[in-house]
Amino acid sequence: MSRSLNRVELIGHLGKDIEVKYTAQGTAVGTFSIATSRRWKPKDSQEWKEETDWHRCVVWQCEKLAPYLTKGKQIYLAGRLQTREWEDKGGEKRWTTEVISEDLILLGGADGSGPRAAPHPANAPSDAMGSQGVTDDDVPF
Repeated sequence: MSRSLNRVELIGHLGKDIEVKYTAQGTAVGTFSIATSRRWKPKDSQEWKEETDWHRCVVWQCEKLAPYLTKGKQIYLAGRLQTREWEDKGGEKRWTTEVISEDLILLGGADGSGPRAAPHPANAPSDAMGSQGVTDDDVPF
């Protein structure tokens, strides 16, 4: 039997405040983008180069976490990649690949001095409209 692994870990900064919507069953689903950067010095140059990548992310059951996910906030996010397909208003097929959050940690306090929260389970329901039982004890705020 073959095995596979779909795991993503990111540390980066939010590009804008989280956008929260609700499913028909009332489950909060938040979307946001994280910027990650890398720096390197090419062998043929003395100048540092920098490159930034943007990652579209989804976190389920984020009601209590959403107020803390604001533009510029540094976070650690672990999850899995998922590609979705849909039709736009013109009938064209579109695709997007997202990181579905399973763990999320806010990094840095108000002064950026260190960790501010413990891991937050943010498991997506197995079907996109289902619900997981997250209680106040699961959220570190």
